Parts: sequence; C-alpha cells; structure tokens
Amino acid sequence: MKIIRVLALALLLASCTQDQQNQMFRKGIELLDGDYLVTFANGPTTKTWLIKNGKVTSTDKGYYYFWDVKKHYVQVPMEHTVIEEVD
Repeated sequence: MKIIRVLALALLLASCTQDQQNQMFRKGIELLDGDYLVTFANGPTTKTWLIKNGKVTSTDKGYYYFWDVKKHYVQVPMEHTVIEEVD
C-alpha cells in the first residue's frame, strides 16, 4: 500500500509545473512551523533568539534565516549555530 501512495505522489509531482511543485512544497513547509531556540556561539560571542510559530530556512550559501519574536529578520552562519525545538 505504501508503494502505491509513493507512486501516486510521484506521478502527481511529475504532472505539475515547477511553479506548482514549489507552491506545494511551500505549503508543506508551512506545516512545519514551530517554536525554536536558535543559538549562535563563536568564542566569547553568544547570541540567542526565540522563534514562535515560525521556521528557520537555509540556503547553500551557509546561512540560516528567520524572524524572531520581536519581528527582527535574522541571518546567522550555519557554522557555530544550534537550533533546538522548544515544546
């Protein structure tokens, strides 16, 4: 039964345009919204941000991007950064 579901999903994605696929993936990411604690620590410098009902995204350029609870847009390097899910 799992194989049939996987094949149906693959067929659905193959029949969609790239824009439609991107929209579906964005909707899936929206379901992953949650509460996170992001900590950047490098030597004596330590910064922490709280994210409520949001998400942390990244790119191949080596940075995490997110909006904190104070509505500040934050960009931190992946290196020396820890992301923890908060209950």
